[in-house]
Amino acid sequence: MVEDYKTRYGSDARAQTTADVDEGLRAYMLTVYNYMASALALTGLMAYVTANVPALYSLFYTFGKAADGSVVLTGQTGLGLVVMFAPLALVFFLSFRINHMQASTAQMTFWIYASLVGMSIASILFIYTGTSIAKTFFVTAAAFGSLSLYGYTTKRNLTGMGSFLIMGLFGIIIASIVNMFLQSGMMDFIISVGGVLIFAGLTAYDTQRIKLMYLQNDGHELAKKKAIMGALSLYLDFLNMFLFLLRFMGNRN
Repeated sequence: MVEDYKTRYGSDARAQTTADVDEGLRAYMLTVYNYMASALALTGLMAYVTANVPALYSLFYTFGKAADGSVVLTGQTGLGLVVMFAPLALVFFLSFRINHMQASTAQMTFWIYASLVGMSIASILFIYTGTSIAKTFFVTAAAFGSLSLYGYTTKRNLTGMGSFLIMGLFGIIIASIVNMFLQSGMMDFIISVGGVLIFAGLTAYDTQRIKLMYLQNDGHELAKKKAIMGALSLYLDFLNMFLFLLRFMGNRN
């Protein structure tokens, strides 16, 4: 009788603990996705405002006339280059200082980062048609959702794949820098294909990594900072996959 009691209520206690963990994990992942979606919305808004307010886009971009007389984007101003590289500096700042700042500060830095990215990629609104940008965005969203769901539900350990993808990412960065001087169309095509595949894989890998970072006994402050860093990783995966896909699917103005 005593053994039956212990067995029954011991199992109930374990089941209750598992249910609590699952509920906490779902809430944590929902927070991550909410941060990420909010950052993407902010980036899109800032890109749209920058591209449609002459006083803003003239600060960041230079324009000229094509042979047919149409106005075309020709480059970036000095301030435009600063805005382009500023998000990279903020990523490093967040990565190295996250343990030494309050969650509210980390969140504000994340919003500033998303805003600067929006300003820096506003040029795509001058280069590609709005219809092709929207189409590429929805394709990216569908692919991202499927890959992130796989990373969340799979029982397979994706750690090994993550290491391979990180090496591939460094290869893409180096190849992109080299191609800035070579201006090779074939290399640009290979870089674009590699970029899509790498960030597709990183979406699944990062989702699993973020899931495994969750601990039920994390305090509110630590959990919020983990959620912000997780959102930053998924934001970068989505944004880069979108930009690489745009090279294939985008119709130029």
